[in-house]
Amino acid sequence: MTFVIRSANADDLQHLYEMAKRTGGGFTNLPPDRKALIAKLERGAAAFARTDDELGDDLFVFVLENTATGEVRGTCQIFSAVGLKWPFYSYRIGALTQHSEELGRTFRADILNLSTDLEGASEVGGLFLHPGERAGGLGMLIARSRYLFIRNHRARFADRCIAELRGVIDEAGGSPFWDGVAGRFFGMNFQDADEFNAKFGNQFIADLMPKHPVYIAMLSEAAKAVIGVPHPSGRAAMRMLEEEGFAWENYIDIFDGGPTMTVRTDQIRSIREAQDDQVVAIDPALGDHKRGDKRLLATGKLAGFRTTYGWVEQREGGIALDPGGAAVLGIEPGMSVTHVARG
Repeated sequence: MTFVIRSANADDLQHLYEMAKRTGGGFTNLPPDRKALIAKLERGAAAFARTDDELGDDLFVFVLENTATGEVRGTCQIFSAVGLKWPFYSYRIGALTQHSEELGRTFRADILNLSTDLEGASEVGGLFLHPGERAGGLGMLIARSRYLFIRNHRARFADRCIAELRGVIDEAGGSPFWDGVAGRFFGMNFQDADEFNAKFGNQFIADLMPKHPVYIAMLSEAAKAVIGVPHPSGRAAMRMLEEEGFAWENYIDIFDGGPTMTVRTDQIRSIREAQDDQVVAIDPALGDHKRGDKRLLATGKLAGFRTTYGWVEQREGGIALDPGGAAVLGIEPGMSVTHVARG
C-alpha cells in the first residue's frame, strides 16, 4: 500500500475528530472538539489559498492518506509564526546564585521564568499517527514532510523553528506539573485547562499566572520529576527531532512541563540535505530489483503539495523514479521533484 501526505480539507473533519479522540489528553493542537477542528481546517484553507509569499499568521494542516483505501491515518501541522496575535508563553529554566559571607556558602536555586523568548518562531506540531500504522517509517514520513514544505515555501517561515512535546500525563489523565505549578492559581484541573487551551488559546494563563519566578525547590517531588520530560509516547518524536538538529534549551510548556525543542530553520537536516532534480525517466525496475535508493519525495506548492516515499536512481541529466512514487505525486518525465534520503 502507498501513503501520501497532502493538505487537509473540510472532508477530513471526521477523520481528524476520530484521531483526536485517541490522543489521550494534553494534545492541544488536535483537540477532540468539532468546532475547534473546523476552525483549524478553515484557517488552514486560508493559509493554503494565500498567494503573497510572505511570513504571516498561518496554520498549515496536513493528513496522511492511504491512497489505496482513501483512509486518513495521520496528521501534522505547521504554524508559520507563533505569538503574533497573543503572547506565546514558555517557562525557561534558569538559575539564581546567591552568596552569604557570614555562612561562607554559595547557594544556587533553579527557577522557572515565564518567557516569551520564542515568539515569532515557526512551530511544527500536531503530529499524530494512528496506532495501527506505527511501523514502516510512516511517522518519519509525516514529521519530515513538514520540513520539505518549509523548504519549498521558505519565505513564509521564520528563521527559528520550535516543536513542543507533550509532557507527562498520569494514569488518571492529570498532569503532575500542572498540579504543582499553574493548578495552584486556577480553579480548574488539568483536563479542563487543557480543553480550554485547545479551544481558545492560552491567553487566560497570561492573564492569571503570577509573573514572578517559580523556585523549583518549592515544587512537589512529582512536579519536579517531570520538568522537561516528554510523554512516553513522545520519546520517539523527540529522537526524530534531535536527528533533525533540534535541541532542548531549557524551555518547557507552561501546562504540562514537556520540553520545547528549538533549531535554526536553515539548519534542519531535511532542509539542508534536500535537493531538486528533474525527472528524466520512470523506471519499473527501481525498488523491486534492489536498484535505487528509497527517499522522501515532494512536489507541488501550497494546497497542491504532496509527499511520499519513492525509489530514486541518479541518471544523466537528473533522476529516475519508480512508477508507484511517480503516480502518487503525479510526476512525469520533465517535471522537477524535491527529494532527500529516507534515513
